[in-house]
Amino acid sequence: MGLRIVVAADSAGVDYKDVLKKDLEADDRVDEVIDVGVNGDEDVDYPHVAVKGARLIAAGKADRGLFVCGTGMGVAMAANKVRGIRASVAHDSFSVERLIMSNNAQVLTFGERVIGLELARRLAKEWLGYEFDPSSHSAPKVAAIDEYDNQKDAGEDTVAGC
Repeated sequence: MGLRIVVAADSAGVDYKDVLKKDLEADDRVDEVIDVGVNGDEDVDYPHVAVKGARLIAAGKADRGLFVCGTGMGVAMAANKVRGIRASVAHDSFSVERLIMSNNAQVLTFGERVIGLELARRLAKEWLGYEFDPSSHSAPKVAAIDEYDNQKDAGEDTVAGC
């Protein structure tokens, strides 16, 4: 079964999002691409599209997300507000690899004003090929992140080792 990928962008990232979306739709590893905006001349601030996309992943309606804004940082911060979501900007091959292999992140973000389009396309293609190994040495670290995410009181340190 292929991946279900949600794409999202604000007006500063819509051009890259549209190109990356076409690449994803043409990739055999992808079964479905869900576009939560923006489109054309639409002007929606990045927190809204990032949270909308992240909520689809958290609800199990998508496996991963590829979000774009001017820097990639805004959509990453907004997506990370959704419980259970791990998102980060990455602009090089090693970071894209570690996003999945070390952090089991569901969301990769790019900055259209920061990275060249051809590099973004290559990194997105690489990103599709990585899969987290739940028996890896990174698994306890990801579990700790999940535990913090699930704590009701942010003032409590109930995770082992803290």
